[in-house]
Amino acid sequence: MLRALLLTLSVVAIAYAELCKPDAQNAFKVRISIKTALGDNAYAWDSNEEYLFKAMVAFAMRRYSSKSTTQISNVLLCNVTDRVSFWFVVTDSSKNVTTIPGSEVEAAIRMNRNRINSAFLLSDKTLQFLKITSTLSPPVEPSTPAWLIVFGVVLCLIVAGIVFLVVSGIQKHKKKNKESTERENLEEKVEVTVTLENGIPCEVLDLKSGRINGVFAADDERFTSL
Repeated sequence: MLRALLLTLSVVAIAYAELCKPDAQNAFKVRISIKTALGDNAYAWDSNEEYLFKAMVAFAMRRYSSKSTTQISNVLLCNVTDRVSFWFVVTDSSKNVTTIPGSEVEAAIRMNRNRINSAFLLSDKTLQFLKITSTLSPPVEPSTPAWLIVFGVVLCLIVAGIVFLVVSGIQKHKKKNKESTERENLEEKVEVTVTLENGIPCEVLDLKSGRINGVFAADDERFTSL
């Protein structure tokens, strides 16, 4: 019984070894740069981190397909190096000796890439799935809606136009009043104008106060009344 169990385990181990190896069908290589990403806060890659990686891949597969029954034991790692690089495959839980197609694994990883990166405090550049293209980060939405920005700009232009018209009107009104005042002052200063009559300058008769001719005034003084 024990021999049969050991034989079975050996067969499974050999089968797993054939499934997970460099450039095997449906296998993916991973390269991790913990020191580059975290510097002095870098953590050591050990069996616990490997377990977390398997758990995250299993999580990604289960989330990708709601009917998936992928377990942590279905994620196989091999050729792990000290510089933290390795290969992995995901086996089919129903057959256990075949791997899930690479296209499905790639789709699951891409859909959950941010969750996997966050689990290891890394990014697409420091946690690299070499055969899986990096996912684009979601666009950053501005805190202020675009329509509100446009509305604010239009409102500022309208207010600026109104202020310009008001200031221009006030300046024109002041200029008109100043010209009118200067004209009135000029008319008040010019009480007597000089005109030319037959080439001889003479004063214009002031019709209101009148003027006395000196010749007739002398005659009036010579001839006194009886």
